[in-house]
Amino acid sequence: MADEPTHVEIVEVVGKTGVHGEVYQVLCKILEGKDKGRVIRRNIKGPVKERDVIVLMETEREAHDIRPR
Repeated sequence: MADEPTHVEIVEVVGKTGVHGEVYQVLCKILEGKDKGRVIRRNIKGPVKERDVIVLMETEREAHDIRPR
């Protein structure tokens, strides 16, 4: 069963990752659906800032913490 697209709000930009820093790791709060109110960590490609609202196709997966080398 596929999840419906879900609106989430960016709560905090944790940092940049990826070879060239093009992927942002963010904490986002789910605004609707069965997980409403839950805060998850996701990797987002492209520029984002706090309080942006984006659409995720699924909310089950979470990203791992960024670790310094």
